[in-house]
Amino acid sequence: MTKPKSIVVAGVMSGTSADGVDVALCRIARGSTGTPKVNLIGSAEFRYPKVLRAAVLAAMDARAMSVADMSRLHWQLGEVYADAVAGSADQFSVKVGLVGCHGQTIYHQGLASKYLGSDVRCTSQIGEASVIAERMRVPVVSDFRPADLAAGGQGAPLVPMLDYVMFRSGRVSRVLQNLGGIANMTAIPANGAVEDVLAFDSGPSNMVIDGCMTQLFGKPFDRSGAVARRGVVVREVVDRLLREKYFPALPPKSCGREEYGAAFTSRFITMCRKAGAKDADVIATATALSAESILDAYRRFVSPHLAQNAAGRGVEYVVAGGGAKNGTLMAMLRSGLEPLDVNVREMGELGIPAQAKEAVAFALLAWLTWNGLPGNVQSATGAARPVVLGKVTYG
Repeated sequence: MTKPKSIVVAGVMSGTSADGVDVALCRIARGSTGTPKVNLIGSAEFRYPKVLRAAVLAAMDARAMSVADMSRLHWQLGEVYADAVAGSADQFSVKVGLVGCHGQTIYHQGLASKYLGSDVRCTSQIGEASVIAERMRVPVVSDFRPADLAAGGQGAPLVPMLDYVMFRSGRVSRVLQNLGGIANMTAIPANGAVEDVLAFDSGPSNMVIDGCMTQLFGKPFDRSGAVARRGVVVREVVDRLLREKYFPALPPKSCGREEYGAAFTSRFITMCRKAGAKDADVIATATALSAESILDAYRRFVSPHLAQNAAGRGVEYVVAGGGAKNGTLMAMLRSGLEPLDVNVREMGELGIPAQAKEAVAFALLAWLTWNGLPGNVQSATGAARPVVLGKVTYG
């Protein structure tokens, strides 16, 4: 099949916060050097209805959902994603030629554990791609993570390929920080090659904050960080948690709700209560845990990596994701990074809306798969080799 020189790709992302769907419409073409050129046409956000979000969160706890309901949710999300792609295409008056749909992660285990006597690593994303393909009558690439897992990687993070393609610089080193449910960062030294990329999940970003807000205030998130702003951080809780095994572990590493979901949130609230924290103090402490774990990862892993590979170059720290809207979290990050001569910027300054970045990444990954090209960054996932990601469903 002859591939067109450029194609409009819809990237579809629903992250670990399980708050809704982001769609990015991108025109992608192969550049003169072979590197893809990605131009964002437009992006849109679609919030999950409360009842659907509750079902998605329940799906992340196998004891809370039957196999039958899991199957129904898988197909229902296919319809939700198809609606989102169709609505975005209408909004921006474009004809989509390819869809890249990450799906909704319900379980991710990047490190092996014993199951039936064998070491097993696994990942599961739901949202039936056939529904999208039939509705849009175009190919859909989905289920991106298993190929990297099969090649010995952790299946995450996958956004570093976009970071390298779109945001590497010959002038400055860049750290691309995503503040989703989980915080993940990509460090690219100035003039760095793809093998110089360092990327990993540093720990929770919005996930614990959102979980605490739901339990204590009955709200899905802390809008603009307003609740955290009026609380007092319980330092002893933050310091104790930062000594737990995930934070000092060497990259590559990835995490999710399995580590920082409902069980962790309940334990976190209990720790804060024992230290005398009021409700707003719990939210302030959860926000500080997010900020401090990111700053610790920067000082421990990223700063030495950049110093070794791009000595004397400046550092730009570019923030994306829903957490970029949390003014309290951003203030904490700035106060920790700017004394280190790090210039903190928001993704919108580089031409991509903060909320749309991960959707753009899966548009690019879909294009790479459609063209038979690898999409993983080995240094980020730990895979033994570059692999073509995802499965193609034809419309």
